[in-house]
Amino acid sequence: MQTMMKYWLSLLLCLAACQANAQTYRGQRTDPVEADRIIAVVNSEVITLNELRQRLDSVVSQLRRQGTPLPPADVLEKQMLERMVVDKVQVQFAKENGIRIEDAQLDMALNRIAANNKMTLPQFRQALEKDGIAFAKFREEIRQEITVSRLREREVDAKLLISEGEIDNYLAGASAGGSAEEYQVAHILVRSPESASPEQLQKLKAKAEQILDRLKQGEDFAQVAAAYSDAPDALQGGNLGFRALDRMPAVFAEAVQKMQPNQLSPIIRSPNGFHIVKLVAKKGGASIPAVQQTHARHILIKVNEVVSEAEAKRKLQAVKERLDHGGDFAELARLYSQDGSAPKGGDLDWLYPGDTVPEFERAMDALKVGEVSQPVQSMFGWHLIQVLERRVQDVSQDRQRAIARNALRERKSDEAYQDWLRQLRDRAYVEYRWEEQ
Repeated sequence: MQTMMKYWLSLLLCLAACQANAQTYRGQRTDPVEADRIIAVVNSEVITLNELRQRLDSVVSQLRRQGTPLPPADVLEKQMLERMVVDKVQVQFAKENGIRIEDAQLDMALNRIAANNKMTLPQFRQALEKDGIAFAKFREEIRQEITVSRLREREVDAKLLISEGEIDNYLAGASAGGSAEEYQVAHILVRSPESASPEQLQKLKAKAEQILDRLKQGEDFAQVAAAYSDAPDALQGGNLGFRALDRMPAVFAEAVQKMQPNQLSPIIRSPNGFHIVKLVAKKGGASIPAVQQTHARHILIKVNEVVSEAEAKRKLQAVKERLDHGGDFAELARLYSQDGSAPKGGDLDWLYPGDTVPEFERAMDALKVGEVSQPVQSMFGWHLIQVLERRVQDVSQDRQRAIARNALRERKSDEAYQDWLRQLRDRAYVEYRWEEQ
């Protein structure tokens, strides 16, 4: 869920400008205002014109705040519709596989967003509605963001395999190379279907070459990415931020080592399609800093064919009530936890960043020492978490393999997600109805 809130937090920093930006964008359109209608069918569900225009209003506001020149209205419409198709396919797949975001978890996420904007949730809701953003609609869009993020974690990140040989090679390279430089990279992806014919691939390569020509002629990279990139970060200008070489896809790492800031790569072929990479900037890398360790314990109730998410959560809430009334955490963990740590009273020992799944780590990091969390959901089930101690330590040698594993996982994650997303999109039935406009 690393990018779960990024878009929405940026959206809310400039609520007052949203409606004015939307009005300006609508003025670019040449078609008259018309009644709502279906513009795409995705498997058994539809996308309507009003849904598309609501998303466009938010995206136009975002692009303006980023200082990104707007693509032509018709180009941005088609780009946004395809993004909505991909989002809907993912949400449908999540529902089919039992991924549900409970209202309590959604409320916690909304409270975090409100707090980040220095508001209470009621104040935050009033601010949204004052600027014409329906709270119910915003709430469901956040639910979808969380759903898609959890789906990626379960279907992609949790299945990445890192061999011991890869770790050995990584550590050998790190020892030889010392501290690595970091590179700020932006990219554009022209995605190819999983079973594309040679003719299709040739057309897609030609499209990528046309995009590269436009960039070489001086067109704004972020604007072109927003208009034509098939990557999930297209509306952020394709910007991946600063990363060390070992934390970016291998095809990108190989290219940027030979590039200077503001230089564009040639067309890069990968299993997912055709890429154009821009090296925005680079800076000297730093040695690994001291990190915070957390000594924690937990109680886990698993979700399976017999125990539903709702039932698992109810069981855990009953345990939480006992803890609130003086129950002993270790004793209750031994009685009820379905994790291997149960015989030790749920004790997980000292944890480094990245040792646990993101939902668990975020909840744990938000706790004070001695505090017990509310029920926290992860791919494993529902947890109660208690922080026992915290300390800051240099990373010892016995952690180097874990750090290497996490770096390699991050390098592979984006590419694996793109590949999985391409397969999911290719299997979906999609019917566009643009011709009815």
